[in-house]
Amino acid sequence: MKKLAAALLTSAIAFAAIPAQAGEIAVIVKTVNSTFWQNVQKGADAAMKEAGGSDTMTFQGPAAESAIADQVNMVENAVNRGVSGIVLAPSDPDALVPAVKKAWEARIPVVIIDSMLAEGSEQYYQSFLATDNKKAGELAAQALIEKVGTEGKIAVMSYVAGAGSEIGRVGGFTDYIKANSKLEIVGPFYSQSQMATALNQTTDVLAANSDLKGIFGANEPTAIGMGRALKQSGKAGQVVAIGFDGNQDLQEFVKDGTLAGIAVQGSFQMGELGIQTVKKVMNKEKVEKFVDTGVVVVTKDNIDKPEAKNVLY
Repeated sequence: MKKLAAALLTSAIAFAAIPAQAGEIAVIVKTVNSTFWQNVQKGADAAMKEAGGSDTMTFQGPAAESAIADQVNMVENAVNRGVSGIVLAPSDPDALVPAVKKAWEARIPVVIIDSMLAEGSEQYYQSFLATDNKKAGELAAQALIEKVGTEGKIAVMSYVAGAGSEIGRVGGFTDYIKANSKLEIVGPFYSQSQMATALNQTTDVLAANSDLKGIFGANEPTAIGMGRALKQSGKAGQVVAIGFDGNQDLQEFVKDGTLAGIAVQGSFQMGELGIQTVKKVMNKEKVEKFVDTGVVVVTKDNIDKPEAKNVLY
């Protein structure tokens, strides 16, 4: 902890020496092809509009979450063109560290959102804004146990192995299941955040496990693929399904009973707080090292209530 405190102090001193200038804030997410990240963009746009001033924002991400090298290039390009600040959702905890270190060396403040960077890289960024994914996974597990009970077989449909959010979320889910039930877990299966892959994997899991009682889809494209597979196989409503994230497709699955519930992150808040936080650093204001952006379990019972409407997109 002393090392971390010293590193953070050094980092703060380094940034204090640089006068904030109007310029570009680069927001770089895992992929632009997902309504979750598009909702992050809406939040970032809202914060830029609210702040006014002459700063501009660019928003980009690879075509797929698995295109990690493309994301690394985007961060390096932002550093090379001398942006004033970076808001980054890293697709891989290790692969993005060297690029974020380059930003730190160039005195460019970085705010990390959604997924953590590898341990030991804390000095290179100023704040981490995210869902407490372990807590979110536990909430999803709790919701599933309430519906299926504590015995039988469930499946876990995950996305990109090793992504920071995946480790916390799926780890939190499976740990809670093991500690609080005798449920047998099939999987996890990794969709690479591809809806079609998740659909095929879920179809196979349902066919191979006729006694399956429940299933968890750990992110937006995976949960959509899972929902579609349940419908196509005629298992919708028979196998208790909990999804993650809250776009229009997933909301419809909750309303028609295909999914018993969805754990929804504050994606808009991530974008909004990401911009607000990086601007504070640019203005030499103090920021928290970690900010929990929250999660709400949305079911048929609360989908039309304000608590759900605030996070759905």
